[in-house]
Amino acid sequence: MFGLFAAGLAAASAKSGQVPGQPARKAVSGPAPAVLERTGQATQAAAPQSAAGTGIGSGQAVGVIPRAARFIVVLDAAHGGDDGGAKLNGTTAEKTVTLDLSVRLRSLLTARGFQVVTTREANVNLDNDARAQIVNHATYGFGGAACLVLHATRAGSGVHLFVSALSPSNPTRFVAWKTAQSGYVTRSLQLASALNSALERSAGGQDSNAATIPVTLGRTSLPGMDSMTCPAVAVEIAPLRDSNRRIVTEVADPHYETQIVEALAAAVLEWKTDSMPDAHPLGDRP
Repeated sequence: MFGLFAAGLAAASAKSGQVPGQPARKAVSGPAPAVLERTGQATQAAAPQSAAGTGIGSGQAVGVIPRAARFIVVLDAAHGGDDGGAKLNGTTAEKTVTLDLSVRLRSLLTARGFQVVTTREANVNLDNDARAQIVNHATYGFGGAACLVLHATRAGSGVHLFVSALSPSNPTRFVAWKTAQSGYVTRSLQLASALNSALERSAGGQDSNAATIPVTLGRTSLPGMDSMTCPAVAVEIAPLRDSNRRIVTEVADPHYETQIVEALAAAVLEWKTDSMPDAHPLGDRP
């Protein structure tokens, strides 16, 4: 990663169970998110285009349930193609780990009945604006959404959760592309809190070998995520370290990845239950 951890700590981070600035209330799904056209000017909401031929990986079909009554998860595996991201060890590139996490989480969520869209399913080039456009078109008109931007790093320990550093604002019909996330920051903070709780609980599951995962919460400016019109959190995976800061579990360790992916899936279920209390508890199946 190109410094998410350090940049987020500088913006404002805290090692606690509470996200900085989080309101003390459950998440409530608001109006359908606006979908923005790619431009630096103020823009008007636009209807979503077909995802055919874009390389987007999608989950199970949903049938005839109206979009406003449905919930969708979007997974954005950072980097890809010519952009390898950070070097996590001598041979592993960040782009490989983020794609692996995305594929594993997508498979787990679709198996539980969630509708899932991914920004990439292969080692392809995808710029930040293209990622945001995929996310915004995918979530347009849905009653609830969770957008996870997946990163990996050699710095720090555990999982780093970042919400946009933009100041919260009320969603409007006309929004600026580069600050579109401002209308969703409050809900993004609530989503980050759900992710944090699930990760902290993950060591107490049935797997006796599951490690305690330290979680760092912060705010940062992240191109791409700042243009997303949905509750969005950057999830950055770091190695596990001992008290002497020595690495004891690498980012690409399969058991570690499994623990993280299962915690993220549990958090998404909790988030959906809180934000759409009348929805079916396991995804969008009728």
